[in-house]
Amino acid sequence: MTQLYIGLMSGTSMDSIDCALVNFVDSHFELIATHSIAYPESIRQQLQTLSTPGSDEINRLGQLDRQVGYLFAQASIQLLDLTGHTPKEICAIGSHGQNVRHQPNLEHPFTLQIGDPNAIAQLTGITTVADFRRRDIVNGGQGAPLTPAFHHFAFRSQTRDRVIVNIGGISNLTYLPANEPNVTLGFDCGPGNTLLDQWVYQCLGKAFDEQGNWAHQGEVLPSLLDKLLQDPFFHKKPPKSTGLEYFNLNWVTSYLGETNVKPQNLQATLAELTAAGIVNAINQVASRSAEIYLCGGGVRNIDLVARIKRRRGDTQIETTSTLGLDPQWVEATAFAWLAKQTLEGLPGNLPSVTGAKKACILGGVYLG
Repeated sequence: MTQLYIGLMSGTSMDSIDCALVNFVDSHFELIATHSIAYPESIRQQLQTLSTPGSDEINRLGQLDRQVGYLFAQASIQLLDLTGHTPKEICAIGSHGQNVRHQPNLEHPFTLQIGDPNAIAQLTGITTVADFRRRDIVNGGQGAPLTPAFHHFAFRSQTRDRVIVNIGGISNLTYLPANEPNVTLGFDCGPGNTLLDQWVYQCLGKAFDEQGNWAHQGEVLPSLLDKLLQDPFFHKKPPKSTGLEYFNLNWVTSYLGETNVKPQNLQATLAELTAAGIVNAINQVASRSAEIYLCGGGVRNIDLVARIKRRRGDTQIETTSTLGLDPQWVEATAFAWLAKQTLEGLPGNLPSVTGAKKACILGGVYLG
């Protein structure tokens, strides 16, 4: 029986809203169509500002919540227009929302993703599932990462150990051991694109370092890299998750101090930091024989991918395209699947990943 779901995702890079139309048939899925819309620059800047503590936060958050909700709805409507499908054909929309604060380690931990699901359900006429992370936190988990559960569904092999690495604003990995089907590990590795994007924007006014060309022209600063890698986050045992409120340019400055460095060299060092965080995390959980597949926007950063391969000593690292799913659309597809899990009354989290006390049904349902 055909079951069509839409998945909506905007990650910590805050560059665009990804929208995926997915068909689920029994235990299989097919990515039918995709669409992406860029955030207007003014909204992107407001979102980045909101991701760190500041003044008048509640008013700014309330307005952005509505604006982002409208944009998520617009992306869904445009996707339907492109495919000719009608709202009545769609079982539900799964919306991750836009993360603006993730604080799982406070006395009263919380996580907050905006993009009003009421607006999405009202404007599209489609039942919308959203707010996936907070139920896991109530059950003692980190609330992130959530995609490893989908990785287990979509990518696990019965014969080969696999590692799925998502390089978004923050990087995270999933370890899928072949001989232990009920043991899936996953956690955030550290910065992905976020520090690279922030630094190139500050220096050159560009939203990202295209293909990593600017970093490629710089030289890594070994002493600074060593200092950055001593940060407690990299040595903390899983479960662990993080966000822009931790890894940002203020964090870099706290290690850099008053030292003046060539901007390109700092970019190269931040790229090497990202690669080191990912490879060290892989080596922590997986053997040399494990297959490694990359996904997320970071796969387009040729320089970064080359650094990962050099550090791992494995030029055979592939993207999830090899497994049948374009790396750009893994996360959006995952939230379509998570919406399906919720509507079917099935868990969406993995306690072995998030540290939750139990598996639980995630999200709130907003009827279309």
